[in-house]
Amino acid sequence: MTLTLILTRHAKSAWDDPALDDFDRPLSKRGRRDARRIGRWLRETGVFPQRALASPALRTRETLAAIAPRLPAIFMDELFLAIPAAIATCIMAMPPERQILIAHNPGIGNFVEQYAKTIPDNPRFHAYPTAATTILDFDIDGWSDLRPGTGRVRAFVTPGDLAG
Repeated sequence: MTLTLILTRHAKSAWDDPALDDFDRPLSKRGRRDARRIGRWLRETGVFPQRALASPALRTRETLAAIAPRLPAIFMDELFLAIPAAIATCIMAMPPERQILIAHNPGIGNFVEQYAKTIPDNPRFHAYPTAATTILDFDIDGWSDLRPGTGRVRAFVTPGDLAG
């Protein structure tokens, strides 16, 4: 069985209010536009998720709402600024469905580096810019079988790659 994991960094957040807590920062206008681009791209590629797993921060919630407003979602506190091990633990608790995980960097990019057989051949990958998205396929029966170095990169895209 092949399970697909879509890993998206939250879209660009607004910094209009420097007193606002990091957890409560909303998306900027550009962030909302970029997240909609990623959602459209996922639909066009036929790899639209069945469920979302996300950090509960406002910017990740708004990213998900722009990508897939009606997608069933689970928000986990453990994903706020999570390291790869915490991300893996959250994924491993999910049912065997095509998942999108929306979280923060550097954790999301580091997770891809650890769980992909080879990293995407894209000069922007190491920066993992806002709304960047990687699609990984794993030959496993359930997410509890997730192991480092086993994911095949199907795609890596940034909103700039989709401009238009």
